[in-house]
Amino acid sequence: MKKGTVLNADISSVISRLGHTDMLVVADAGLPVPRGTQRIDLALTHGVPGFMQVVDVITQEMQVEVAILAQEIQQHNPQLHETLLKHIEQLQQLQGNTIAVRYLSHEQFKQQTAQAHAVIRSGECSPYANIILCAGVTF
Repeated sequence: MKKGTVLNADISSVISRLGHTDMLVVADAGLPVPRGTQRIDLALTHGVPGFMQVVDVITQEMQVEVAILAQEIQQHNPQLHETLLKHIEQLQQLQGNTIAVRYLSHEQFKQQTAQAHAVIRSGECSPYANIILCAGVTF
């Protein structure tokens, strides 16, 4: 469910259409987008916009119930993993709910993106900088 105001019309539209448990992906510049899944491409150049910049804006707008990560982020990008966990902790406090964090293999993660309403591509070029956000409800 939509909470606030995002300037990007495509992102605002997709968030407004999300129902309970619907999925939205924020991806790095290299994650493949399955055919038939909407791609919202924000990437301008390496690192712009950054993955966490996009995650921060999306999670200000979207009520989140579950966050899904590739398990490989823990080993191959531990700094980003820690940043994401802190962000989710802060988000829980703001939203007033528990956000479950789940892990899949990167291959399973890529398969799961086919179920998402959209993939928002950032300019991030660090490994496994991807997250599937599952919508919660605000009531």
